[in-house]
Formats: sequence, C-alpha cells, structure tokens
Amino acid sequence: MRDYDEIVAFLGEWGPYQRFIFFLLSLSVFPNGFGGLSIVFVGDVPEHRCLIPGNLNLSEVWMNRTLPLVQEGDKLQYSKCRRYRLDVISNLSETFPDLDFFNMSEVEQEPCLDGWEYSKDQYISTIVTEWDLVCNNDWKGPFSMSVFFLGVLVGSFFSGQFADRFGRKTVLFGTMAVQTGFNMLQVFSPNWEIFCLLNFLVGIGQISNYVAAFVLGSEVLGKSIRIAYSTLGIGTFYAFGYMLLPLVAYFIRSWQILLFTLSLVGLLYIPLWWFIPESPRWLLLKGRNQEAEAILRLIAKKNGVTPPAELFTDLELEDIKAKNLNSLAITHLVKTRNIQSVTIINILVWMILAIGYYGLSLNTPNLHGDEYLNYFFSGAIEIPANIAAWLFLQKLTRKFSISGTLFLGGVVLFFIQLVPSNLSVLTTVLVMVGKCANTCAFTMVYVYTAELYPTVVRNTGVGVSSTASRLGSIISPYISFLVT
Repeated sequence: MRDYDEIVAFLGEWGPYQRFIFFLLSLSVFPNGFGGLSIVFVGDVPEHRCLIPGNLNLSEVWMNRTLPLVQEGDKLQYSKCRRYRLDVISNLSETFPDLDFFNMSEVEQEPCLDGWEYSKDQYISTIVTEWDLVCNNDWKGPFSMSVFFLGVLVGSFFSGQFADRFGRKTVLFGTMAVQTGFNMLQVFSPNWEIFCLLNFLVGIGQISNYVAAFVLGSEVLGKSIRIAYSTLGIGTFYAFGYMLLPLVAYFIRSWQILLFTLSLVGLLYIPLWWFIPESPRWLLLKGRNQEAEAILRLIAKKNGVTPPAELFTDLELEDIKAKNLNSLAITHLVKTRNIQSVTIINILVWMILAIGYYGLSLNTPNLHGDEYLNYFFSGAIEIPANIAAWLFLQKLTRKFSISGTLFLGGVVLFFIQLVPSNLSVLTTVLVMVGKCANTCAFTMVYVYTAELYPTVVRNTGVGVSSTASRLGSIISPYISFLVT
C-alpha cells in the first residue's frame, strides 16, 4: 500500500512548480518578521521628565532646580518621576532669589502631577508618549508585548484545528487578513487598553499564519525539501522582514504612521491567492478527491512530467484517512518514563529558547551604539543562523547540533558579564553571537522535536512544546527590567 509521499513521487522533489511554491510560501511569512517586534520602536521610551507648567512665575535659576537629582548607575541625573512641590518652590523663589543660600534637599517632593515632557530627538511619538506609560505605569509597555504573545499562545491552540477544518490555504490568507486588518486598526486606538486588545488579536493572526504556511509547505513540497523550507525558506524570509523594520522605523518616527505603513505590506499578498494551491493531502482527507487530483495534474504539467492515468486507488485513499485519524490523547506524553522524560526536557528547552530569543530581540535598544543599526544586525544575524541550522541538520546529529549551539549561546552570553564597561562594542558583538546561536537552535528544535515523538503523538508533542515556548515569550518582555 503506497502512502501519500509515494503516490506523488512522480512529480519530482524540486521541479519548477515546487521552487515557485517554495518562494511564495516563504514570502508569506515576511510580515511576521516585523509584525510582533515592531513594539521595539512603537513602544520605545524616550528621555522624559516631569512637565513644569509654563504659567509659574519662576526665574531661570529656580526653573532649573524644580527636579531633584537621583543616582542612576554611576551618574547623577534629573529624576524622571518626581519633582519638588511647585507651590513650595514658587514661595521659596520669592524669599530666596539666590539658591546658594538654600538647601534643596529639605524641600518636599511630589509625583509628576501635570504629566511628562518627552524628548523629540528620536521619536515624534510612541505609545509611551501617547498614554504616559512611564514611572508607575512603566509596566504597561512590556505588558503590551506580553499581550501579543498571549495572543500567539491562544493562536497556537486553535491554528492547527482551524487549518484541519477549513483548509491550509483558507487559514493562511484568513489569518494574514486578521494580522493586517488589526494592525491597521491599532493606529486608531483611543487608549492603551484597546491597543492591547488589538495587539492580542494580531498575535493570534500572526502565529496562525506562520503555522498554516509551515504546514502547507510541508504537504506540498517533497520530503527532501522540507528541512530546507523550514530553515532556508521560512527562516530566511522571516529574517528579511526583521531587517526591514529598522529601515522603515528610521524614516518614520511616529508610531501610528509606522504601524500603518507596515500593515500596508499585507495588502501586497492578495494576488498570491490565485497562485498558492490548497494542500492536496488535506483535500484527500476531506474526500475532495477531484480537486486534489486537479492540483496534482497541474503540478505535473508545470513540471513537465506525465502523470499516471490513475493517481490513487480507493484503498490508498482510505489508508491515508486512517493514518491521519490514528492519534492519541495528550496524556500519552507522560504515560511511559521515556516519553515523559522527552516531554519534560522539550518543554524546558523550548521555554528557554523563547525567553532567550525574544529577550535578546526586545533588549536591542539597550545595546551600545545606534539603535536602528543594532536591530538591523540582530535580524541579519538570523540569515547565517538559518544557513547553519540547515547545514547542521544535514551533516551532524540532532543531539550534538542542538546541545552544541545552546552551549555556545549560553557561554557567550555569560561572558558578557565579564566585559569591562568601556568595551561596549565587544558586548554588542557577543550579544549578536549569542543571538545567532539561539536562533540556530530554535530553528533546529522544530525538526528534532518532531523526530523524537512516535507518529501517533507527534502533533500533540510538538504542540505542547510550542505552547511552552509561548509561555516563555510572554515573560521575555520583562527581561530588560533586570538591568535596573
């Protein structure tokens, strides 16, 4: 009895049509590279301090002393969240015109009751300046990203089910529309709460789009091409999207215009509906045999091969459906000691990889040097990382490849603590090397996890591991808070 891969073997592994679909499906994840991580610029925190109303009758000397000095690291800086009581300052300015005769430490302080004044040197506006997400509200900035990852978590639960029920192609384009549409709506958010709600929905759309593209490519492309597709294809085009974000953000310094401009990219994918086919495997599982046969014959025509008169028998169709239904419940992931160990280790590895990847990505603004160049390099380093992942999967054992890259990334990031503060360029280089190793391991772990589980629990095992990574990504926006 032939399985599906044997049935479609006559099409060849790497014909003109497969190359065309490889490119289009890889291109479909391009917006994912900048969609979620746009918060790095949209939610960046400019320099700020308490706003001092202009109607106070204060001399320039007293105006410059309305803010207390605080120790931040090894430097004295004006407080960003406190000011001296303005009514007291106003009275004192009349009594003590010369500050040399007065000790400011005796003056009572108050929070920024009139709001904040933000530097316009880098940004016209961000969501931080829009809704004052500083001081007591500084937790709201990273929470905005955590909400996105919460949407990714929810999308992870349902994306596979939607793709199984409605089709890979329908979900691919439907979730692309969700991602694009809600990104546009975010521009008109009246408050932070609505922005977070829309960010949650964008997260659902983004992961569902990624999963649909991954599954559709795995089912349309040949066995020998699937590893290249998941690394050189999807991984590289994701990196290209990642690299586009700082280029656009450099020229657009308003968060609304930046989000709107990035969301317009999604509209360019509408014509792909007429070029990307539905998965023939899924059509066969749904009993839509004629549609599946038509697509397979079209692929044969594009590849210049002659298909057999009868593509599949009734018995082969029944066998394909039976294999698809032959899966076990999630409890089987902990039923035996061997599978239990594999599951626990996978959960830990996936969570650590997600925390490391997104923690490093979102922390890019804190690196020394130009923020836009650093972010560009952070995306560019993923291209050699994906190439390395593809080579390792081809030439080395899975265990050595993953453990080796994890060890390299951990050691490099650990040694950052030993780098003197005056060698900040070296710190940035080490961060990029660590990011490269982390990305490489993250790319390979998808393939390795799928191979560790038996067929009947493979989808469930990968799903549970992926869910663990989403929990790690929810935590990751707060990693930068550890430096304070």
